[in-house]
Amino acid sequence: MHDGPSSFRTRVPVALLALLGCAISTYLALFQYGVIGSVWDPFFGDGSRKVLTSAISRMLPVSDATLGAVAYLVEAVLELSGGRRRWHDRPWIVVLLGLTAAVLACTGVALVIAQPLLTGTFCTLCVTSAGLSWLIALLVSREVRAALLRVRELRRDGRSLVSAVRGT
Repeated sequence: MHDGPSSFRTRVPVALLALLGCAISTYLALFQYGVIGSVWDPFFGDGSRKVLTSAISRMLPVSDATLGAVAYLVEAVLELSGGRRRWHDRPWIVVLLGLTAAVLACTGVALVIAQPLLTGTFCTLCVTSAGLSWLIALLVSREVRAALLRVRELRRDGRSLVSAVRGT
């Protein structure tokens, strides 16, 4: 049987990567909130502490790692939502997944660039998290492309944008 763009064989590994990203971000958030006293960093020594306590990490009312954990969890839930034809029948799920993945990937790029500029160092797990977000964005792109083509097809058939994204 041919695997379509929404096959579980491709979606489950991506969901597991998102859950790994959620676990990493949760660990980093626990450090940022002082629940754990130190953070593991095999490559940059004190770099993680410097990055995770920097001004950029405190710009919002909640820690940036907490936002990352929530975003990865949303990504995992979206990845596991819907059936094998969701790209066709419920493209809104896939479009929302694509937007979430894109925001995480772009945020990862920005944070990796900002780390050495603002702190003079890197955070191993932060860079790992950014790498996961880029990988996830790459892995969901085929399905997102299929869903967007489906939306375009429905729009050509005269459906409104809202109706087309809903797949109805």
